[in-house]
Amino acid sequence: MARASTRPTSRDVAQAAGVSQAAVSLVLGDKWRGRVSAATAERVREAAQDLGYRPNLAARNLRLGRTRTVLLVVPALTTEFFAGVYTGAARVAAEHGFGVVLYPSPEGIGPARDPFGSAAAALDGVIASSMAADALTAIRGDQLPLVMLDSDPEGSLGAATVNLDIRDGVRQVAEHLLALGHRRFLHLAADIPSWTFEIRARELATRLAEVPGTELRTARAPISFEDALTAAGTALTAASPRPTALVCDDDKLAAGAYKAARRLGLRIPDDISITGLDDLALARAMDPELTTVRLDAELFGQRGMEALLAVLEGRTPREGDIPVELVVRGSTAPPR
Repeated sequence: MARASTRPTSRDVAQAAGVSQAAVSLVLGDKWRGRVSAATAERVREAAQDLGYRPNLAARNLRLGRTRTVLLVVPALTTEFFAGVYTGAARVAAEHGFGVVLYPSPEGIGPARDPFGSAAAALDGVIASSMAADALTAIRGDQLPLVMLDSDPEGSLGAATVNLDIRDGVRQVAEHLLALGHRRFLHLAADIPSWTFEIRARELATRLAEVPGTELRTARAPISFEDALTAAGTALTAASPRPTALVCDDDKLAAGAYKAARRLGLRIPDDISITGLDDLALARAMDPELTTVRLDAELFGQRGMEALLAVLEGRTPREGDIPVELVVRGSTAPPR
């Protein structure tokens, strides 16, 4: 009975297969070819499976000088988007024997304390959102193999960058609203000093400037419902003539904009069209449902982890931004 409750060892596998422990190590480490026969390798694998044997990864990693642990640094988890990024990264990591530690910056995008006594000793690499760059610097994650998400490829701290095609998403929003006939726009911009939001503002201004007679105002707000409500309400009240389309950097900002518009007696989309960006679950809960840009958060995390594995193995990471898709729903219509 005592034996049944004890974790099986490589010695147990060797005895069951009738081979040496060295042969077990070669087979389970996939280094057996040319050293033991295929029939012996198969016998070792069957014995390991029958016994429920699992290699001691901690001991192996200690010998290799690697922890097989990656840190994912993100802003505070205020939406499900970064949960999706984690899910995608963790799935790929698990397939390669890595674990992912999720580290949200406690203040959202501000500095953070180092969660490890020595990050360099505890981690093999880091994946970080540019929105959490201050936290990344504070924990000295930029001194490790690093992949940046949503970051300027030309000025990135990382060995690689992985981006969603946000520029194309904003282009799709602008072309949709222009095709409906809108010419007076309000941009409710995220008040966060990050490359991804700079790209949104720049692309929207560029696209609208290509069409004569367009007018663009900008209001800024942190990504929260209450801040968006206040900023959108103030901007819509002050603007004359009032914009017919309100472009939001994020679905949470759009939710605040909905309430601000309704407090002013405006109907959506009859009096004002509103768009978001993310396609969170919130977008389908709003009434009318929100026209927004769908971002594949899990694929984003997956590609981030794949890029970090490439960096760790000395390979060139895959290039090319991840496509995004405009989802047209009930919050946009031609202006009256």
